[in-house]
Amino acid sequence: MLKEIAAQVLEPIMNMNGADIERALEVPPQSELGDLAFPCFPLAKQWRRSPQQIAVELAERINQESDNIRIRAEASGGYVNVCFDQDYYGEACLARMQEPLFGKLSIGEGQRVVIDMSSPNIAKPFSVGHLRSTMIGNALAHLYEAAGYEVLKVNHLGDWGTQFGKLITAYKLWGDDVTLRQDPIRESLKLYVRFHEEAVQRPELEDEAREWFRKLEAGDAETVQLWTYFVNASMVEFNRMYERLGVHFDHVLGESFYNDKMDAVVAHLQQLQLLEESDGAMVVRLDDEGMPPCLILKSNGTTIYPTRDLATAIYRKEVMKADKLIYVVGAEQQLHFQQVFAVLGKMGYEWAQECTHVPFGLMTFEGKKMSTRKGKVIFLDEVLNEAENRALQIIEDKNPSLQEKGKVASKVGIGAIIFGDLKSSRMLSVDFNLEDALRYEGETGPYVQFTLVRAKSLLVKGGWTSYSDCPADTAVLGKDAAECEGELLGKKSIATGGVSQEAWICLKSLSKYERALQMAVASNEPSIFARYLLDAAKQFNRYYHQEQILVENEIERRHKLRIVAAVAHVLEAGLNLLGIKAPEHM
Repeated sequence: MLKEIAAQVLEPIMNMNGADIERALEVPPQSELGDLAFPCFPLAKQWRRSPQQIAVELAERINQESDNIRIRAEASGGYVNVCFDQDYYGEACLARMQEPLFGKLSIGEGQRVVIDMSSPNIAKPFSVGHLRSTMIGNALAHLYEAAGYEVLKVNHLGDWGTQFGKLITAYKLWGDDVTLRQDPIRESLKLYVRFHEEAVQRPELEDEAREWFRKLEAGDAETVQLWTYFVNASMVEFNRMYERLGVHFDHVLGESFYNDKMDAVVAHLQQLQLLEESDGAMVVRLDDEGMPPCLILKSNGTTIYPTRDLATAIYRKEVMKADKLIYVVGAEQQLHFQQVFAVLGKMGYEWAQECTHVPFGLMTFEGKKMSTRKGKVIFLDEVLNEAENRALQIIEDKNPSLQEKGKVASKVGIGAIIFGDLKSSRMLSVDFNLEDALRYEGETGPYVQFTLVRAKSLLVKGGWTSYSDCPADTAVLGKDAAECEGELLGKKSIATGGVSQEAWICLKSLSKYERALQMAVASNEPSIFARYLLDAAKQFNRYYHQEQILVENEIERRHKLRIVAAVAHVLEAGLNLLGIKAPEHM
């Protein structure tokens, strides 16, 4: 926000394009150097002067207008360091945050983005490992919506493939209908694990599994009935988990949905003469892309994942009318998506360049990758239960008289897990640690939630029930108000004699909301926004501990409560974008 304001003010003075100024402005490494810094090095060649000379000239121009624009500048090396009038621009920040469209960008106006996310496999448990695609995708969906895009969230269920032949084989050999009905997902997992254990000594089981899957593809009534049972039982479990996580989808379409759409893709590839034979299989060569061939048809003539994903992408573009396609899938699938997008390009689809794979690192537990084949699975519902129980215990210790402790514990516990996943760069692998995620101090979800609760509590004590109660009063921060009342608002700052340095630092942090949103969307990186919320919470807590908020002086109290209200507004809206529910009390 401050970069945008500064660029607008400085554009006529510096005789440069405002957008170029905004892009170039930086935050100095030390706050003592100023609020923003403009690097002059890129201008040296064009202006035919040294960066130092340019900095001196620009600083002089700015200072000549200092009284009018309420900005002062100082040349330092090849930089122009800029300091704002904290009263004036502090009010500008607060006024901007009270606008109805604050936090709503128009970057994606008129564009539809389809986000492929979560996509668990049928008849397998919803494990901690599924959390990453689900919550990264959910956060991206909210961030894109805030940036002006129309978003469609798609759950591409793994409801097809040879694993169903294995599961049906295991069910026929060792399945028990009674136990399967009691707990279909866990019993299915046991059967799946047993199949792989037994197949080590009995390789003929793999042949049986392939035969059952062949029957499924052929539409055999008994096989389809079993497959349908496993799909429906899984969806009951998945929907229960999504409800707990607060995740909803616009479309739930399994891999099987595209079974009748792949022949057209193969025919199109043949028509374009892109298919080549390789060891009995049919592939698309990608040598010119520096990639291995993309397998389209196996040697037995059946389709494979790339074929299905080609059909899926075409459907999403032509039927769902997507302008952008985003796939939130683990980093181990990077080559797969590079190949799929490259083949789409060879097919003449220019929109292939609007397809983006958003990879992420592995989710491990105690340093080990989870595997359904070996049965090393941490069920997400058990983790969520444990998180809620621990959060409840903390609440019992800290605030035993709190009303609706169970509901609060649910928001805190689940929020802690979601934030713990989103706070780090998605490409980093996460070794899940529940104890760290639940800490009420440091870089955690509960820390941000507690800060929000603190801010709301101050507003209630100050007589404000919501952010809309904040008066937009430009006199509150101005020098005239301070002079009329004969008092300063907070500690006297060197620059203005008005807003305290602590309040100004807090306001500067809040002002970065839209910038953080823009950067998170541009890089498909929710952690940028999560880190922003941590900084906003940190700066407010610093302000809270260093200054008394509910002072007797009405003007000073009203000014400080406006800052508190802005904090509450930013943190609540920000947590919502990350898919985290905020409790009213903790």
